[in-house]
Amino acid sequence: MDEVSNCDKTDVQNSHVGTTDENLDRGNWSSNTDYLLSLIGCAVGLGNVWRFPYLAYKNGGGAFLIPYTIMLAFAGLPLFFLECSFGQFASLGPVSVWKAVPIMQGVGVTMVLVSSLVAIYYNCIIGYSIYYLFASFQFPLPWSDCFEWSDENCSTQPKEYCNITSANGSFVLVNSTWLNDNNATCEGSNIFSISVQRPSEQYWDKVALRRSSGLDESGGVIWHLALCLLLAWIIVVAALFKGIKSSGKVVYFTAIFPYVVLIILLIRGVTLEGAREGIEYYIGTHSDISKLSDAEVWKDAATQIFFSLGTACGGLVALSSYNKFNNNCYSDAIVVCVTNCATSVFAGFAIFSVLGHIAYISHKPVSEVAQSGFGLAFIAYPEALSKLPISPLWSILFFFMLLTLGIDSQFAIIEKQVTLNWSKRMWMYDWSVCRSVCLSIKNVLSTSLIHHGSAVLELVGIIYIYGKINLLANFFVRLIFNKKLLFWLWWRACWFFHFSLFTYAPSYGPIPYPIWGTVLGWFMLAFCIIWIPIFAGFNFAKAKGGILERFRQICSPTPDWGPYLECHRGERYKNQESPQTIQQSKQNENDLSIVYANDMLMISSPNCDQMRV
Repeated sequence: MDEVSNCDKTDVQNSHVGTTDENLDRGNWSSNTDYLLSLIGCAVGLGNVWRFPYLAYKNGGGAFLIPYTIMLAFAGLPLFFLECSFGQFASLGPVSVWKAVPIMQGVGVTMVLVSSLVAIYYNCIIGYSIYYLFASFQFPLPWSDCFEWSDENCSTQPKEYCNITSANGSFVLVNSTWLNDNNATCEGSNIFSISVQRPSEQYWDKVALRRSSGLDESGGVIWHLALCLLLAWIIVVAALFKGIKSSGKVVYFTAIFPYVVLIILLIRGVTLEGAREGIEYYIGTHSDISKLSDAEVWKDAATQIFFSLGTACGGLVALSSYNKFNNNCYSDAIVVCVTNCATSVFAGFAIFSVLGHIAYISHKPVSEVAQSGFGLAFIAYPEALSKLPISPLWSILFFFMLLTLGIDSQFAIIEKQVTLNWSKRMWMYDWSVCRSVCLSIKNVLSTSLIHHGSAVLELVGIIYIYGKINLLANFFVRLIFNKKLLFWLWWRACWFFHFSLFTYAPSYGPIPYPIWGTVLGWFMLAFCIIWIPIFAGFNFAKAKGGILERFRQICSPTPDWGPYLECHRGERYKNQESPQTIQQSKQNENDLSIVYANDMLMISSPNCDQMRV
């Protein structure tokens, strides 16, 4: 059945909308492949490369895949499917989609505010990747040895001394060079090690970041990073210049290229000495099944799933809102979620094979070189690459991969803001107040808390307030799922019993933030979540009737809630008021009020004739 032909297609007035699009107000993806690659780019990000491998190693190796898979099946995939379906059904962004449950509209605002904060620091990471990419175009790599920028604590080898007894009976500390020259040995109890910093670590702190002593010391503008940050924003804006029509084409490269690099790095990694030991630590004989009894392991698995898939942040709703109404987002959700998790596991082999090699040549256990986050991306892995033949080539590939991974995810984050520009025309609230956040700090302290809270509130709003009957009716009215009862029982069970836990201890590595930094994080959290009760209270005050009637109204869909296009509304939504009609009606009311006010002013004025002139 060709439902598109039943839609009234007027002249295309927006340059961002194609002539074949179903929705001529907002536009649609040029093809389902554009949408799929955009979702994969959103889900597969930096965390797949620099966070998951270390989490797996730390939480039992191969045993970690058990809670990871369970969390994917019971938490990640159901929530991913729910958000994609909701955005596609209404063709609205993460704020306007809460017309379904007006009391929870603040959740959408919170999601977008969190994304605004994330976009700021995420682009900083992209800027770091750009800086290291440019720095890789030299030989030797600037972090391969202790050059002029280093201090006396920098060393490529551990500094060990031996306490020996001299001929006159006194104790003397000698280094390994003296021992080798004198063909002497040192007993283990007499060996003393002095802590040193590797060149890659000092390069990151002293050259790249020019890190200060703490949050109390802001320092000046670091121009090389500022320019790289500017370039990162230029890349993002250029790719999103025409919305999904341009970003949907860019992702053909940015979503696929990282897999090419990962395959190249894996092939090179497994041919290095010590690679097997690194992989054994990652997922192999060093796996510890007893870790499954630790609640932290399950929390880490759930957190990684949520962050990696990008759920409860509004991005999935925004991207899916540009789908055609009958797109099969169920199969899309499965493809993207499985691809995302498979990428995480695959990336771990590429990472730990190289870390195994660096441990081998450094005569250290893998546990001493394995890191996550910034430590892996900008210290441990660059150091390992610097020891390979043709090191600049491997470094260029690695940091260009990080750049494309970050850009992909940033597209989805910024696309939420683009979606709001379309939605605000049809929603009654002034969104400008919610875009007032413009905070630039080195680390977002509160996004983890807000992210988990948004997930819980999103489910409360959609599942328990909007209701399972309305939700399932949305799916059935789209006429795309011909599934058996067992199918729906599975998804309903996952949605109804979804949960998440979190902890909060902000720090930079082992250095905890000062009290005022932690307080700043809590203020940022409060600024984001305060809109939930504010919008709920505003909607309650705007509703009419008694207390119970007002609660009923703000817990029920608005009159214009439903499929965006009239041809998709069917019997259930046949009386739905279109957003365009409501907007035009309000405009007409405003115009009539202005005319009425002018007429009254002229009647009451003794100089009416002069005013008419």
